[in-house]
Amino acid sequence: MARRRRQTHAGLDAWPGYVDALSTLLMVVIFVLLVFVLGQAFLSVVLAKRQQAMEQLTQQVSKLNDMLALEHDRAHTLQLSVASLRSAHDKDVAMASSLTAQVSQLAAERDSVTQASQQQVAALGAQLDELRRQLGAAMTMLDISQQQVHDRDHKIDDLGLKLNVALTDKVEQLQRYRSEFFGRLRDILKNQEGVQVVGDRFVFQSEVLFPPGSAELSPKGVSEIRTLAHTFRQVSGQIPASIPWIMRVDGHADRQPIHSAFASNWELSSARAITVVKLLIAEGISPQHLAATGFADFQPLDSHDTQAAYARNRRIEFRLTDR
Repeated sequence: MARRRRQTHAGLDAWPGYVDALSTLLMVVIFVLLVFVLGQAFLSVVLAKRQQAMEQLTQQVSKLNDMLALEHDRAHTLQLSVASLRSAHDKDVAMASSLTAQVSQLAAERDSVTQASQQQVAALGAQLDELRRQLGAAMTMLDISQQQVHDRDHKIDDLGLKLNVALTDKVEQLQRYRSEFFGRLRDILKNQEGVQVVGDRFVFQSEVLFPPGSAELSPKGVSEIRTLAHTFRQVSGQIPASIPWIMRVDGHADRQPIHSAFASNWELSSARAITVVKLLIAEGISPQHLAATGFADFQPLDSHDTQAAYARNRRIEFRLTDR
């Protein structure tokens, strides 16, 4: 019994040792696994960095390949340029040789031309001397011509002065005959309503000569114009033939719209002036000394919008003037 108990105690005492051994082995295994895991993690990081470095090296190699291809292209281009420059150089050499030959030829021609030019210079010198001689003669003739022109200008000035005096005399003569003519008419037609002298014009109001809106002379108008023609014949017979005079008959209208056979006041004023001129010709006045003009309503004596102003503007004017 006692022995059996000792064996039982001996078997129980060995188990904790096994447990401790197993615990220690387990811890060792766990440690080894931990070291393995840490080693794997460290190796993964190192491998990742090396992979990144490999990728960078691959990119650099690709860039270097691209740069190498560009350098090859540049080298090829430079080779082509060198070939082109060599060709151009050969052409330049050939051209230089040709130019040298041309220069030699031009030098020979220059010597020949120089000799010919010297001969031409001598000939031109002789011609220049002859031209100088001719120029001296021309200057002498020019002085003579200028003196003649001066004499002619003096004569022209004298003739102009005489002409101005003659024109002034003729104007004064015409003025004298105009004054005589208007003076006689003023005496004959004095105090007659619608007839007056305005400056250098003798004025008849249209109503004295024409019916309203008509270019046919009224009986009284015919009588007035015949009286004027009789007086004018007496005065014009005294005017010398050298005086270029003319009797101008001017027709004027007012600015009221026209209601007659005439399209406008232009036609009416012109037709009235022509009617008077025709009667003067019929009474013996030369048509060479007569002129008929129409002014419509564009030369008014009175700009007011009244019947009296309209009546003043409707008129026939006689003016003795020069041509």
